[in-house]
Amino acid sequence: MEPSRTKSLSDVELPELDVTRPAAEQIFAAVKVAILRMDLPPDCLVSENEVGQKIGASRTPVREAFTQLREDGLIVTRPSRGNFVSRLSEHRIREAQFIREGLELNNLKRLCHTGLTDQDQESLHAVLERQANCVAKSGDLEFQTHDDHFHEILASATGYERASTLLKREKTALDRLRILSLSDAHRKRDLLDQHRLILETVIAGNEKKACLLMQDHLRAVLSDLASLVAEHRSFFE
Repeated sequence: MEPSRTKSLSDVELPELDVTRPAAEQIFAAVKVAILRMDLPPDCLVSENEVGQKIGASRTPVREAFTQLREDGLIVTRPSRGNFVSRLSEHRIREAQFIREGLELNNLKRLCHTGLTDQDQESLHAVLERQANCVAKSGDLEFQTHDDHFHEILASATGYERASTLLKREKTALDRLRILSLSDAHRKRDLLDQHRLILETVIAGNEKKACLLMQDHLRAVLSDLASLVAEHRSFFE
């Protein structure tokens, strides 16, 4: 059964701006969260003027935020009609997964040879603890945030800065699909267990096993794709 659709921004709460931080960055994050939560579902009209009014921002940072949302594939502009939340694309999802898998497996191969620093290990274990807390309280979006952080720490630990940047960009196409799949509490527990095994194997330096575990971990969301398309048909192109 599909989540109820919000027809406009009127029912969506957006946080007030923190004047100490860049406005465009905050607007982008707030609208992105609303899209990921399906508070703003596919095909929902998203007005720049209304966002600016609700969040208390001028036109320039709102436009900058919308440019980033557009570049990340979260909104589309229809001439003479406005900006709308994009539908999910099966092709784009599979393409992003293909690219992500290549990046992630190469990250692990390098880390199994170079090792993780004590600080990286401490950070990764802390993320797993926070994920475990999310499983207990059913925090889907928070769980995914920590899930992303786990993979970003691994990417950063390679010493190649662009590895983390590219990973973030490609995962955007998968984010809403991942949120839909996380509605199952068993899936969150499975993902957490997989993270623990991956970390243990990387620390042990077992490249072959680490890569197999990561491959299975990353492909899990694709195993749900057909059923999610059937259940949420109108969310997809």
